[in-house]
Amino acid sequence: MGKKNIEKFDIFYQLLKKYVDFWHNYIFYRRVIVLGRDNVDFSVPTILAPNHQNALMDAMAVLCTLDRQLVFLARADIFRKKFVAKVLYFLKMLPVYRIRDGFDAVKQNDDTFRDTLRVMENRNGVVILPEGNHATFRKLRQLKKGICRIAFQTAEAKEFKGEINLVPVGLEYSHYWRFRQVLTVVYGHPIHVSEYYDSYRENPNRAIAELRDRLSDEMKKVMVHIGDEENYEAVNELRTIINEKYSDKIRYPKLFRDQRLVSKLNDLRLTDPVSYKVLCEDSLAVRDQATKLNVTYRHLRKKSHRLVWLALSSLLLLVTLPVFVAGAIFNFLTYQVAYQQAIKSKDPAFISTARYGFFLGLSFIFGPLYIILALIFIKPWWLAIMAFMIIPVLGILAWNWFLLLRTVVGFRIWNLMRTGNPVFRTLLNTYTSLVKRVSSL
Repeated sequence: MGKKNIEKFDIFYQLLKKYVDFWHNYIFYRRVIVLGRDNVDFSVPTILAPNHQNALMDAMAVLCTLDRQLVFLARADIFRKKFVAKVLYFLKMLPVYRIRDGFDAVKQNDDTFRDTLRVMENRNGVVILPEGNHATFRKLRQLKKGICRIAFQTAEAKEFKGEINLVPVGLEYSHYWRFRQVLTVVYGHPIHVSEYYDSYRENPNRAIAELRDRLSDEMKKVMVHIGDEENYEAVNELRTIINEKYSDKIRYPKLFRDQRLVSKLNDLRLTDPVSYKVLCEDSLAVRDQATKLNVTYRHLRKKSHRLVWLALSSLLLLVTLPVFVAGAIFNFLTYQVAYQQAIKSKDPAFISTARYGFFLGLSFIFGPLYIILALIFIKPWWLAIMAFMIIPVLGILAWNWFLLLRTVVGFRIWNLMRTGNPVFRTLLNTYTSLVKRVSSL
């Protein structure tokens, strides 16, 4: 499969996608929460528009939560080498040329447009990241006009007959690049481009601007948008302080709790700027003091740190140590190499992408190796297959064991409380007061 038939179903691509979906949804992330999937109707030509904060992981979030061979539009400069271009076409990516690529190059967008039209008519979605580039901020930036222009060009090619849906997609990561975090994907209600057909016939530029503004508003409804740039760090930290404990909730996801919190803080900023400023200052103070003492908000939320429970947790760690050792031995290279290579990225937004990429790539190496060794040394064959399949499970258990090791921090907190450490007492008082004030909003 190549560019000429990119809209066709590809069995080899589908097999790869299933493998990638598994590692993305069940191994790399501890939970992927998907809401509003019913809002996407591929019987209608559809363009998906996700926010762009986490490099290529944003595209992966959409790809791995929809059972479709989606086609993505990407900047044209990565298609320059023929071999790379062939790989990208196999991965169902199409080039978009910009003015900086040259006027003659921009003309090639006509070919890309025809390709996207075929994709949508074949009931496959097209994914365009309308911000144009990524930034690790929970804020929707100014959208580019390209996505709206493509929507109207598609309608024009169909002589404005039939509907075209523009679906806003909200992505939220509990952390951008840590392993085993929570990803929330929200598919919003589709924007019916036909509502703007008449406006486009009268004035194309005005219609494009109107549709872009509408898309921006709809995207903000399905994502966390912190508009206060001056106090961004403080508001962003408050999200973690107040709502971190809800990260895994599905019925009322943290994303919507964060939206509500940000909205209340925006109201407070307008009605009582002094109180708002104090909240922001205390938020950063709690963060800095907790970092200094190496204390997590989870430990601060606990009302008591009983020595007996700390001792039992330590005993559990000791009993399950063999599980950690086994998981670490079989998964150490996969996890560690991926991490060490990822942190070399100069752009923090690419850390998660690099980590997942190396993680997935190494699985193609160690996976066949482990299954061959299992079949050689373990009999019967079905037992060898079971042993092979349990390896990633052991890796996850080892990771959870490592997180449980933070029980040791609990001992330190118990000691800080017992001795009445003044820095910890200040931290705890500031944290408790902050939570109460925010809750009162």
